[in-house]
Amino acid sequence: MILDVVIEDPRWDAFALKNHATVAVQAVLDWLDLGDEDWEVTVLGCDDARIAELNAEFREKAKPTNVLSWPAQELAAEEEGGAPFPPEMDFMGDAALGDIAISYDTCMAEAKAGEKEPAHHILHLLVHGTLHLLGYDHIRDGDATVMETLEVGILGKLGIADPYILEDGL
Repeated sequence: MILDVVIEDPRWDAFALKNHATVAVQAVLDWLDLGDEDWEVTVLGCDDARIAELNAEFREKAKPTNVLSWPAQELAAEEEGGAPFPPEMDFMGDAALGDIAISYDTCMAEAKAGEKEPAHHILHLLVHGTLHLLGYDHIRDGDATVMETLEVGILGKLGIADPYILEDGL
């Protein structure tokens, strides 16, 4: 894996974003048996203002969000609940999977509101973003079930509890 982490918001330094990104991306690649290739991923650690700009530019939603992903390849499953197509290297040997942006402000606010360990939430969002790079999505119900199941399994392997279960059982 080749990982490039760009820190625009220095608050990410306190949470070792590069280390978290390395763990999360590698965990996804290993879970999906893609860990033997030099897949390339770029992660941008930014703030709400920057991610709102990106969200407006690429999704026409002028508001901040927690994580955004830009896959280098269109891999989405054709049938709801199906597996995405596997990534491929291009004829030049380029193994780019894509780019992820994560907002410090939204990530930390969500962790606090959900009473989650910030490091666990960061890993969850990076796993989520990496799965998007690999063609997984949550727009259709069947696809959301597949993606959520993968997230829970990958995070469980990292020792992180299911982020979709509320602590009080509701």
